[in-house]
Amino acid sequence: MDYKRLVAERIKENVDLELDLIEKLIEIPPKSDMGDYAFPCFQLSKTLRKAPNMIAQELKEKINNKGFEKIENLGPYLNFFVDKASFTKDIIEKVLAQGEKYGSSEIGKGKNITIDYSSPNIAKPFHVGHLFTTAIGNAIYKMMSFQGYKCIGINHLGDWGTQFGKLISAYKRWCNEEALEKDPINELLRIYVKFHDEAEKDPSLEDEGRMYFKRLEDGYEEETELWQRFKDLSLKEFKRVYDMLNVEFDSYAGESFYNDKMDAVIEEIDKKGLLVDSNGAKVVMLDEYNMPPCIIKKADGATIYATRDLAAATYRKKTYDFYKSIYVVGVDQSLHFKQLFTTLKLMGHEWANDCKHIAFGLVRFADKKLSTRKGDVIFLEDLLNESIDKTLEVINEKNPNLENKEEVAKKIGIGAVVFTYLKNNREKDIIFDWKEILSFDGETGPYVQYSYARGKSILRKAGAIEGNADYSKLNSKEEFELAKTLEGFNKSILYAIDKLEPYVVTRYVISVAKDFNKFYNAHNIMNTEDEATKIARLKLVEATCQVIKNALGLLGIGVVEKM
Repeated sequence: MDYKRLVAERIKENVDLELDLIEKLIEIPPKSDMGDYAFPCFQLSKTLRKAPNMIAQELKEKINNKGFEKIENLGPYLNFFVDKASFTKDIIEKVLAQGEKYGSSEIGKGKNITIDYSSPNIAKPFHVGHLFTTAIGNAIYKMMSFQGYKCIGINHLGDWGTQFGKLISAYKRWCNEEALEKDPINELLRIYVKFHDEAEKDPSLEDEGRMYFKRLEDGYEEETELWQRFKDLSLKEFKRVYDMLNVEFDSYAGESFYNDKMDAVIEEIDKKGLLVDSNGAKVVMLDEYNMPPCIIKKADGATIYATRDLAAATYRKKTYDFYKSIYVVGVDQSLHFKQLFTTLKLMGHEWANDCKHIAFGLVRFADKKLSTRKGDVIFLEDLLNESIDKTLEVINEKNPNLENKEEVAKKIGIGAVVFTYLKNNREKDIIFDWKEILSFDGETGPYVQYSYARGKSILRKAGAIEGNADYSKLNSKEEFELAKTLEGFNKSILYAIDKLEPYVVTRYVISVAKDFNKFYNAHNIMNTEDEATKIARLKLVEATCQVIKNALGLLGIGVVEKM
């Protein structure tokens, strides 16, 4: 039963307001002793020409309280206390009946969502910063799919641009073929860094790099073959990391995919009278929007990523007819996306209003900064493996006889890192602290996974749950608060989607784990004397485990049955 809706319906029977408006006005009181739902009567004051507290008093006398333990007025608020036994029974049975689908809906049915995320650069390391976009995009994809949207995950690979001309130059000068076959990303990184070091001494190398990229754009055979080789080697390396994260994409159409689609876009911009010459370059002026020009073609005739992004946006609209087009890209690219969306609007594409840039912050290790040009990077695969190793050390210390401990360490270690990226507002920087990340106490991935494993341990000890549950006995504060938290799963997902903030679900599942542990510590479940009460408590444990599993799944994190 949707108790918030029930509250709205009971109020609607006595006031002249739209049902949906009433439901929007309903609040959750800050303290449980103030009720489970509260309706502020200020909105009715003007029409009824009475003080809000008087209206609350009168409504209390009129409203049918069936399904509620009691209804009280507190000043201008009408507070509803739900029937605990009925509420808890409804939630537990709903969770267990719906299982893996609990929390889902069809609210997005018939609506396509394109999500551009991860998008590493070919021939460069998949470093720790890339997990931010990958984790956020993957979570948004899963949450929106769970609510009925048709999501298209796009890995817009950085596989084009002047850097490839520089890399071809570096390859011709310094590449070690044996090292390239054995460890391609490290070798490509080595020669790329060397190129920039040497270019500081000899600036003419920059011109050589631009020349090779122009040859690549013009389709010269040697440059094209080298570029394809770099791409194939990189994708093989990337796939290994994606497999560790259990992340998949519907499209790997990168920047190069739009090479033959840019001319049409440039022609469209020109026909609209938007294309302007600026020092030899072709640009769209955005002065009146307090932005620098959007460069469409550089002075040497080469395109840049803005041109390709315009072509990509147009292609995605034509191909997928998206309801929303989401770009999960770092906060440092905010200006670029403002320029991109504004240019699309100037081209007459109203659907540009449906394009959203989802920004995120930086990843920091003490004062260390990441720079591909200097070679000062931390590979994501190395970070994930380090987390797995550290987790395995903890397991060997605390539970050395655990079955499948390598697999358990992998799920906990990777889950701990992903959880850290999704724990706070996405624009907040992450500062790595292994002690905190891998802690089994506090607001961490291992803490939530341990709570799930603790629940599953109880259920294994209990064996088959047979007999009738007496939910009326689940009337303690801990039991009721846990049930209320479980009831809020769908609301947390919808709010996360509305804000495009996965941390809402992360904080929610932390709350579930905390409330479960309060319940666990307050009640010796297996030693409950009354069998019907014991069964009810076991059902509550089972429902809690299901919700934790569903929530972590939406975040791209697995669960472990034993720890």
